[in-house]
Formats: sequence, structure tokens, C-alpha cells
Amino acid sequence: MNAAVRADGRVVAARPHVWMGLMLLALHAALAWGIDDWWPRAFLLAHLGLFLIWQPLWRGERNIEPRYAFLVVIVGFLLAAWNNWWMMAVWLAVLFGLIGGSVPGIAERRQRLVSMLAAIYLLSMLLIWVVPHLFVGQRFEEALVLLVAFGLPVVPLAIVLMRVESTRSVLPLAVDLFYSLILFLLVTALVLGSFVVKQVSHGNYPLALAQTLFAIALLLLAISWLWNPHSGFVGLGHVLSRYLMSLGLPFERWVQQLADLAENETQPQRFLALALEHILELPWVSGLEWEARLGQGEFGEKSEFFADLSFHDLRLRIYTRWSLSPAVLLHLKLLTQMVGHFYDAKRREQVQRQSAYTQAIYETGARLTHDVKNLLQSLRSLCAAVESSSPEQAQGLQALMLRQLPQITQRLNVTLDKLRSPQQTDASMADAAIWWEGLLQRHTGRRIEFHVDGPAKDLKVPSELFDSIADNLIENALAKSADLSALQVRVTLSAARGGTLTVCDNGAAIANNVVEQLFDNPVQSHTGLGIGLFQAAKQAAQAGYRLALAANEPGMVCFVLTRDSGAE
Repeated sequence: MNAAVRADGRVVAARPHVWMGLMLLALHAALAWGIDDWWPRAFLLAHLGLFLIWQPLWRGERNIEPRYAFLVVIVGFLLAAWNNWWMMAVWLAVLFGLIGGSVPGIAERRQRLVSMLAAIYLLSMLLIWVVPHLFVGQRFEEALVLLVAFGLPVVPLAIVLMRVESTRSVLPLAVDLFYSLILFLLVTALVLGSFVVKQVSHGNYPLALAQTLFAIALLLLAISWLWNPHSGFVGLGHVLSRYLMSLGLPFERWVQQLADLAENETQPQRFLALALEHILELPWVSGLEWEARLGQGEFGEKSEFFADLSFHDLRLRIYTRWSLSPAVLLHLKLLTQMVGHFYDAKRREQVQRQSAYTQAIYETGARLTHDVKNLLQSLRSLCAAVESSSPEQAQGLQALMLRQLPQITQRLNVTLDKLRSPQQTDASMADAAIWWEGLLQRHTGRRIEFHVDGPAKDLKVPSELFDSIADNLIENALAKSADLSALQVRVTLSAARGGTLTVCDNGAAIANNVVEQLFDNPVQSHTGLGIGLFQAAKQAAQAGYRLALAANEPGMVCFVLTRDSGAE
């Protein structure tokens, strides 16, 4: 049985123009010779059956729901029991609107011609034959009767006999509801206008029809000019498009509120709750339920009408006071996507803030690790001095301890303060001569040459920055002694550009692949180069200085710490 139904469906879908032509022929037989006898009503019922097979709203071969079947029975009963010319005029106008509204969706040329011929036949039958029967005492000439009875059927016959390519689509023909409604209203205005003009003027029907057509033409001309004028006015087209896009909703105001919330609210959860609560201000929304990764909630009151929407991990159920139209449902999807995008942006901002805080802790810990390593190296130097000293050097050793231990304690306190609060602090400035003297004392007895280039009077330098970078560069240079026993390290302080520190050694050059990312990323190295210089460069940039590799050749490797030209 299913196979037979599918076969019948293929027959109906393959030749829709044939069923349209047969439908029009049955309609013609029901109207051309009057509607008072019983056989025109029989043809009218046949016309209704053929219309149900052809109609573009549902496929004619498919089963229909009981409520639609009941509607079909009511329409058939009215056509059979209460048939009159006014009903026929309305029915022809409806058919004209349906067929004319399907023309924009037809791509094939012959199918478009079939629809245009059907529309011409319906309009001719309506204006030439049906509308004149609405007037009491209207007389028809013999030529007109013959034309209607035997001339107009040529159009439906031509539709039946026309060869049109069969369509394989299983979808019903698309009917533009707006076009269909406009065409129905235009035909209705033409019929009623002609009827009113003839009744008021007591003239003949062709003149009344011409006057109505002229009035409608002037009205359409005025509307076409107002639709897209050229004198600065935006036009009815723009106004109507704006209204259809907004659908009477406070869309712009809601978007502005959403933007204000996105600017002022930083917490994703609270932003989402406030944004969804604003949706309740729409007049047709009664309540909503939402669920996201960070929580869930509900606002307003539930109703029997709702729409389920989702965007990524945000799921919404919006309850409305009445059934949703497709246009309003499209707007709801747009609102959901906007809220979802802003919500995802807030979540990304929160993750970025957490990552920035974690990165600050990591960078501070990495920098302090090198500071502690340098302090440990200073303590080892003091221990080595104690182990290698003689009893005669006790007084000098005591003086060395009195100078170095307070400095080491102070640097250790500064390191612990940074560890407690990983935030950028103001660099403390110190006299360059005092800082230089402390550097000499910390590295006494090591294979290092210290030089001062020019007077350093009244020169101030950030002591914490210079201590950290100087100790780091010196330790990295001395670490090369395992490969080169005759290593020489030279440290120079210059007053140029507000204080310049240079550390050079005659060791091996740094590999080119390491140089490319030495100050931009941590690098793997067995000689101490890597994360230390990366953190030192960032610390120097924060203080307005610049750490650079001035020379990188075998026997001449120099690092320079100087004030950045952009910070002067």
C-alpha cells in the first residue's frame, strides 16, 4: 500500500501544471453556464478536489491532519449548499493570490508561464463574468457569453497541454505570503471599487472598472515614489524594513543595556544573570530558564508557550505569553547569540586575569630564584674567605663581614618582600659610588676587573636592578671557567646616559639560536644563560632600562645595561 501511495505521489508531483489546468477547467464548467443548477455545484466539488491535489501549501498526495480535514469538509459544504457569486468572487481572488504569490519562487521559464496564464484566466473570469453577476438586472451580450463559455477555456487547455519539465523535488512549491496577500488585496480593492463606482454613478460596468483601475494606478504610483524618494526622505521602504526588523521590540535599547553591562560588570556569572533578566522587559516574554557551565537560574513566570535556544554551553528556555511567530523566533536566536558571545568574552577575560596573576607570580618567583642564587654565591664567597684566611687576617676578615653581612641581609629582606607581594614596586635609587663600592666588596678575591669610566659624582642608579643584573651577568661569565681556565671578566660603570653598566668576558660566543630568543623567551642552557637573562631584561624594561648583547664573538662577549632612549 505504501508503494502505491508513493507511486501516486510521484504522478502528482511530476505534472503539477496538469492538475492546475484540470482544476481551472472544472471551475470554468461550474461558472460559465450559471451556478443555480445542480451540475455546476458538482463541478465545483470536483474543482475543490483537484485544488486539494494541486494546492501549494501541502503536498496533495499526503495525509492531512484531522483539523485540516474538517476544514476541507466545511469548505466543500459551503460551496455545495451556499453557493453564490460573492463567494465565487472571493474564491477567485484567493486563487489569484495563491498562484501569483508562487511566481517569484519559480525559476523554470515554462513553469512561470503556466502560473502567469492561470493568473490571467482567473483575473479575466473574475472581471468579465463573476463581478457583472453581482449587479442586479445586469444584461450580457451574446458575444460576451460565447467568449466566456468557449473562449476562456482555451487558457486552461493550453496549460494542460503545455510541456513542462518534471520536477524531482519533494518539497511543496514556495508561496510568498506577502506577495499573495498584496495581490489578494489589490484584486479585492479592484472588485469592490468597481462595484461601488457603478452603484453610485449608475453608469456602465466597463467605465466603472476603468475608473477604479486608474485610481489604483495613481495610488500605486504614489506609493512607489514614497517607497524610495529622491528628495532626502528615507522612504516608506526604509521605515517598513526597520519596523519588520525590530518587530515592535525595544531592540536598540536592549542592545545598549547589554553593552553597558559588558562594560561595567566583570564577573561572568553576574553579567549573564543581569543580561537575561533584561530580556523580561520585552512585552511578550513572561519568563525564562537558563543553564550554563557556571550555574543555572530562572526568572519570571512559566507559560505553555516556550522556545529552547542554545549557544555553546549556554542553554535557554524562554516562555512567552503567546505562540511565537518565525520572525520573533529569529530575533530570539539573535538575542541568545549576542548574550552568548558577551558571556564567552567575559569568561575569557576572567581566564586572562587569572593567567596574568599566575604569570606575575611565576615571573616574580623566577626572578627571586636568581636573586637568592646570587645571595648564596655571596655567602659562599664569604665562607671561602673565612676558610682561606690566617689568624693575622682576623681583623680584616671582621671588617669584611661587617660590610657584607648587612648588605646581604638587606637584599634578602627585599627579596622576601617581593615574594609576599608579587606586584611591581618603585625602584629605590642609590648613589652610584656607594653602589659600586658594595659591588666591589661582594666580589673581592674573584677573577674580575672593575673599572669606572669617567666621574660618577651625583649619579643615581636603581640599586636593586643593578645588583640583580650585575650579579647575574658576573655569575654567568664566571661559569665559563670550566671551559676556559684563562677566563677574564671585566665590569665597567659609566656615567653615560644616566648610568651604564657593561660586563664583558673573553669566553666562548653564545650560539646564534640562543641569541635570537635570549631576552624574549626562556632558553635551555648549561652555562647559566636562559631564564635569568629573560627575567633580567623584563625587569630592566619595567625600570626604564634596556639590557642588550653588545658583542658576541669568540673572546669578546659583552652585555650592556643602559637607560632606554624612550624613557629619557
